[in-house]
Amino acid sequence: MDEAARKDWERLRDWKMPFGKFAGRRLHDLPAEYLCWFEQKGFPAGELGKLLRLVLEAKREGADDAFNVLRR
Repeated sequence: MDEAARKDWERLRDWKMPFGKFAGRRLHDLPAEYLCWFEQKGFPAGELGKLLRLVLEAKREGADDAFNVLRR
């Protein structure tokens, strides 16, 4: 894993959704359906959008268990 990817995973450890229906929930614990909604409507700009895309891609690839290390 390169340095940029490692930093993204570190950010996912504590970053919480700042608004909306799932405000306060960690990004990696957001439902895939909610992430797909953002994909259709448009991800937020900046770092938040980048991390939401990362989580969606991991969930699509069946790698949701990879987030278990962040849940501890």
